[in-house]
Amino acid sequence: MAKKLVVAIDGPAGAGKSTVAQLAAKRLGYTYIDTGAMYRAVAWKTLQQKQPVTDELILSVVPDIVVDLQYADGQTTVLVDGTDVSQAIRTPEVSHIVSQVAKLGPVREKMVELQRQMAARGGVLMDGRDIATHVLPNADVKIFLTASVEERARRRWQEMQAKGYTMTLEELQHDIAARDKADSEREISPLRQAEDAVLLDTTGLSIDEVVDRILAMCGEK
Repeated sequence: MAKKLVVAIDGPAGAGKSTVAQLAAKRLGYTYIDTGAMYRAVAWKTLQQKQPVTDELILSVVPDIVVDLQYADGQTTVLVDGTDVSQAIRTPEVSHIVSQVAKLGPVREKMVELQRQMAARGGVLMDGRDIATHVLPNADVKIFLTASVEERARRRWQEMQAKGYTMTLEELQHDIAARDKADSEREISPLRQAEDAVLLDTTGLSIDEVVDRILAMCGEK
């Protein structure tokens, strides 16, 4: 029985982290922990307060929030205080405020505590912005997944079109570049490649090719 690894995948918005991480986790038989979904969960609960979004409002929902990721039948379900919000956290409204949510220290502390508890079980694949550098610095496998801004905007645009949202490619390119800047420049746990992480540029690669490369890094054929 091979040792169940802890795998950390970092990278910028729209690099396809969650798509390939879910598929790789499924093939490894691991639990996929979508850390972005956890921050989206906090953003969703903030929006439920029906008040102007301020740092104070965000921080008011954090102390007693319970974010739980459950994995079954190849799908991760995101629960906030027992409510399934897996679809609700994927709206443009949530996307719009998630960087603001993620840059707040108390939010990150709470989420990191939950993430480390989940990783302690092993057999975990976690993706986000600062997993290898901050959340799980002792991960067995560290990958930095990226792609060009143009490629990432195109992928996100196709996703949005499929869901019926109307945004132009230019808007998405602008949005992704702005998120890269915000994520890279924030004071707490900025987006950067860990020194011992393997760089995987997915520009021009198919999803299956990326998944195969991740499995190879995990010692799977």
